[in-house]
Amino acid sequence: MTVNDDVLLVHGGTPLEGEIRVRGAKNLVPKAMVAALLGSEPSRLRNVPDIRDVRVVRGLLQLHGVTVRPGEEPGELVMDPSHVESANVADIDAHAGSSRIPILFCGPLLHRLGHAFIPGLGGCDIGGRPIDFHFEVLRQFGATIEKRADGQYLEAPQRLRGTKIRLPYPSVGATEQVLLTAVLAEGVTELSNAAVEPEIEDLICVLQKMGAIIAMDTDRTIRITGVDRLGGYNHRALPDRLEAASWASAALATEGNIYVRGALQRSMMTFLNTYRKVGGAFEIDDEGIRFWHPGGQLKSIALETDVHPGFQTDWQQPLVVALTQATGLSIIHETVYESRLGFTSALNQMGAHIQLYRECLGGSDCRFGQRNFLHSAVVSGPTKLQGADLVIPDLRGGFSYLIAALAAQGTSRVHGIDLINRGYENFMEKLVELGAKVELPGKALG
Repeated sequence: MTVNDDVLLVHGGTPLEGEIRVRGAKNLVPKAMVAALLGSEPSRLRNVPDIRDVRVVRGLLQLHGVTVRPGEEPGELVMDPSHVESANVADIDAHAGSSRIPILFCGPLLHRLGHAFIPGLGGCDIGGRPIDFHFEVLRQFGATIEKRADGQYLEAPQRLRGTKIRLPYPSVGATEQVLLTAVLAEGVTELSNAAVEPEIEDLICVLQKMGAIIAMDTDRTIRITGVDRLGGYNHRALPDRLEAASWASAALATEGNIYVRGALQRSMMTFLNTYRKVGGAFEIDDEGIRFWHPGGQLKSIALETDVHPGFQTDWQQPLVVALTQATGLSIIHETVYESRLGFTSALNQMGAHIQLYRECLGGSDCRFGQRNFLHSAVVSGPTKLQGADLVIPDLRGGFSYLIAALAAQGTSRVHGIDLINRGYENFMEKLVELGAKVELPGKALG
């Protein structure tokens, strides 16, 4: 039998036990790499995970003349933007693949070169994430945008200028776009209703180290005073709280015990509260957090996702798998991405009882309530899960399928596992380290 690297056989029913490490956050590291483009000196980024989004950005930086090399310690990158240049359109398209990161190159390239090209963008299919708003923001800074057959061509006829922007929703991507563009724009930019996730704060720390002037108010307003020049930075990326929570949910669903080295309490407080309400146990020390199922019944909960400091949407899908093992009815109200609950149909095929609704359940009304989206769920448990054929729909949903397969009785075939490499470093090796019984067809892993 030939090895199929995109299919994983999972023999479920074994608790995950042991230790794994999380490194820098997927939602920060690629953006910090883009920020290096803004500098006139080399930058050092540490705690970098080996994930596909990092490789995509590394390739795009190199296409634009940035020298990228490993640093002195494992997980360190040194980026030298001294010779930024235009890149071939076809090369950009080939490197970008399905990533949405290239849209964030716009501001830095407009500052460095006066023009930029952005191909058609991909990303996880979990609901509308319109890029039109990114382009509208860039227009407000003074960029001109021409739609072409192969993508968008942007120009800055003169230096970009600061502006006042109010986001209709606290979008992380739009906030990053404004930050990466405003720092070298002339004058002051005021961004209201901004995203304030820990990864946004860490990006602001990166930019401040480079010489930017950025103030955050408590009312989601960020003020950026443009400067004429930025230098490099030396920064250790904050750990990935989303990956840490995924492993925590895996410990709960499989009745396991996982020490997540690198997990940080401060950025996970909302998740930890919910984890405890469900019946999960955790112990925090200076190096990480241990998560385990303490025995007994898990408790059903009402849960509503929201932007930070609320319960993060990326935490929802892995935790829903654990909630299939909780006693009673759990209510989930997804308010961030309208299509994020689509992954539950596969869980139902495995034996879960999950019903989706168009109404806003268990909480306040949200922007999806009147728009005919199945964005609420009722999970009835506990139910025994059975192995099945699963096709991964998106990054977090994909990891959730892995958790379900690990918790289920019997064997599951999980298709499309390469998508998980976008955000989970060495996840197959970590599964083996935790005692999971998984194998690539024709090649045993554990």
